[in-house]
Amino acid sequence: MAKHHIYWWNLENLFDIENSPRRSEFLNKHLGRELNGWNATILEQKITNLTAVISKFNNGEGPDILGVCEVENEHVIQLLIDAMSASLNKNYGFVISEGDDKRGIDTALIYDKTKYGPEQQTFSLRIIKRNTTRDLFQVHINTALGNKLICILNHWPSRSGGELSSEPFRIMVAENLSYWIERIYEEQGDDANIILMGDFNENPYNKSITEYLMAINNKALVKSNRVRLKYFYNVMHRFLDAQIGTFVFGNEYNMLDQFMISKSILSEKSELPFKLSTAEIIAFPELTSGSYQKPVKFGRPNSSTFNVKGFSDHLPIKIVLNEKDVIV
Repeated sequence: MAKHHIYWWNLENLFDIENSPRRSEFLNKHLGRELNGWNATILEQKITNLTAVISKFNNGEGPDILGVCEVENEHVIQLLIDAMSASLNKNYGFVISEGDDKRGIDTALIYDKTKYGPEQQTFSLRIIKRNTTRDLFQVHINTALGNKLICILNHWPSRSGGELSSEPFRIMVAENLSYWIERIYEEQGDDANIILMGDFNENPYNKSITEYLMAINNKALVKSNRVRLKYFYNVMHRFLDAQIGTFVFGNEYNMLDQFMISKSILSEKSELPFKLSTAEIIAFPELTSGSYQKPVKFGRPNSSTFNVKGFSDHLPIKIVLNEKDVIV
């Protein structure tokens, strides 16, 4: 039996350096002075801090799969996986979806090239509101045992301007994602192994998640063959009363970062390869501060919250899947 240690982490503004030749004029215009002081030394320190934490994942073995968001481009992801590979003595690869988001922050998936591959199949769905949203990014991961995991990376519209006033944008993304998932089932079959991961900017109980994406806390309903709808099981519900959140605003815990899994991964059918084993919020002592275990953010040099010893304003999350030697 193989184990897959899968993580998600919003890396908080992992930008290329200010005045980077790799940045478009469009992004330079929209970012303005946001990156003042974000030089090669600061970027290197951010990479060092992130790598120090990632290298502790999986009891020092590192992640098998790591989904991330708030990364600007291939250059910064390459810097990160070079540092990870050196620290962990592994060979990591990545795929990234570079969209038209006006802040230039995208999603990417990092994976251990010795465990998966050789090539991953990717698809992106770009959703338009008044401006282009961040892409939904679908990656097909092929395991060494010959099975397929379909990972969909998410970074939904933010709550800026207010949770309720911005909620329709997240509902719109949820509806589009639900339609996209239906097409995946049509192409891959009802037993497709799908993992949704991301910063949804919603809590597990918000209606964009429960009513539109149909990701719920009812295992029996997810596994039922009597319902037409294809529900997802939201793994993060179990942490809602744990006095910890992946993002803390003021004195309020939020579970904005989530894993959701398809019926096949919950199913008890012996012929299906993947089973959920464990789930976790990663809260190493250096990652949090204060009585609310607020994530220790890195920030930016032009911000009053800049902390060269920080990491991110979100905590990482993890699931472990067991895989039987069964090919479907």
